Amino acid sequence: QVQLVESGGGLVQAGASLRLSCAASGRTFSRYTMGWFRQTPGKEREFVAGISWSGRSTLYADSVKGRFTISRDNAKNTVYLQMNSLKPEDTAVFCCAADLRVDEGIPRAVAGYDYWGQGTQVTVSS
Repeated sequence: QVQLVESGGGLVQAGASLRLSCAASGRTFSRYTMGWFRQTPGKEREFVAGISWSGRSTLYADSVKGRFTISRDNAKNTVYLQMNSLKPEDTAVFCCAADLRVDEGIPRAVAGYDYWGQGTQVTVSS
């Protein structure tokens, strides 16, 4: 089992940058594919980005491609989401998720992940 704790959210102006972190407990972090999702009130949780257990593969939602970068440091049991050129429509609660798998696949669906953090609020003002 793994526990996930996000940090790094906040209130920023449009065009600014933020880096989210997701710290994981447990010694098997390197075996987990990691994903970032976001959710706004009344909407479904939306896939933002994912990274394979090895770090060799990444996947992004079209809405963030070219602006967001996902990375991981397995020595620190942490996955990051660097968010640049933030827009008001990026405002959401961002959650990280973990999926135990052996291949390089990265699920986009919520159901593809086994463990979830509580989330961190990101608010982008215009």
